[in-house]
Amino acid sequence: MFANLKEQPVDKILSLVKAYREDPRDSKIDLGVGVYKNAEGVTPIMGAVKRAEQQLWELESSKSYVALAGDPAFSTAMINLVLGNSVAHDNIASIATPGGTGAIRQAFELIQMANPDARVFVSNPTWPNHVSMLNYLGMTHVAYRYFDNEMRGVDFDGMMEDLKDVKAGDIVLLHGCCHNPTGANLNLTEWQIVLDLLNNMGAIPTIDIAYQGFGDGLEEDAAAVRLIASSVPECLVAASCSKNFGIYRERTGILMAVSADGSQRGRNQETLAFLNRQNFSFPPDHGARLVTMVLSDPDLYADWVKELEDVRLGMLGLREQLAGELQRLSGSDRFGFLAQHRGMFSRLGTTPEMVERLRAEHGIYMVGDSRMNIAGLNAQSVPILAQAIIDVGV
Repeated sequence: MFANLKEQPVDKILSLVKAYREDPRDSKIDLGVGVYKNAEGVTPIMGAVKRAEQQLWELESSKSYVALAGDPAFSTAMINLVLGNSVAHDNIASIATPGGTGAIRQAFELIQMANPDARVFVSNPTWPNHVSMLNYLGMTHVAYRYFDNEMRGVDFDGMMEDLKDVKAGDIVLLHGCCHNPTGANLNLTEWQIVLDLLNNMGAIPTIDIAYQGFGDGLEEDAAAVRLIASSVPECLVAASCSKNFGIYRERTGILMAVSADGSQRGRNQETLAFLNRQNFSFPPDHGARLVTMVLSDPDLYADWVKELEDVRLGMLGLREQLAGELQRLSGSDRFGFLAQHRGMFSRLGTTPEMVERLRAEHGIYMVGDSRMNIAGLNAQSVPILAQAIIDVGV
């Protein structure tokens, strides 16, 4: 049986990690892996999460399964965080999942079950796992333009031109705040234009959001998702807790199915639970329990919000420092987009050849399409990166 297995494509990110580890240079900088790191290069456990774990250790009395859909308290807490009061909660079905990737996978399975002929429109660029899962499931997907390499911002005209090809029942996969790997976001005016088009064409939005609180603040970062959910007949929202709670290895996510008619919720909920049963049965609970505790306890919540704000402001400061240093070295403002992007990522908009030169000549590691993780920097490494960018002529 095993002899029939084929070689699988090499994961480019894992290859980058391996190359970085084997690089002996002390000045090397890792900007490739999409994990938050502090100035010391560590992915810390947030204080509020650590306190919640200590409380849980004292109070937890069983390790039995939770429900197929996960703990209802987790769903309530996450719906409040992501959607607030933008949608009647009686209209929302939800399941806990192993991370945001698990939520997106279940969303794709739900779409395939509900409408096998649906096409999924996916931004170019998007996260590789989106396309990989769609290919694995045999689902038709269509790319729409998103990023302008020259302007280093959203190619909104190109995006709208491509989305005019959607048909009733098609799915449009959209990125919540800070989620597109380029770091470029739509503004609320542009979101409204996208919504008008989707409603006119009868297409259904699916939102992937994993960085709420990393952009302009918790409420501000949720504005687009709330606008979408409150403006369409139905949508799917996949959310991750890995980043803004710092619990990557706990694999904590949620999928929400929002409908305008509350009478559909029961059937949606049963279907979501069925999908969990077919995949992994009962979702993991430790991370979900911690998130629930943090979001439900006023003191823990206040501590978490402060920590998250420190993370946000720290990354914003690194962006501004890098943009300022590049302006000083280049004598132009062509790198100003770095201060305008939000979240952990930015895309330089340069060639794979330039990216390879940054690695070979300066020990700067980033993904081949020039996506870099801003959180991989600190105040000391920003000038090194800026000089390297100028030296290779980006």
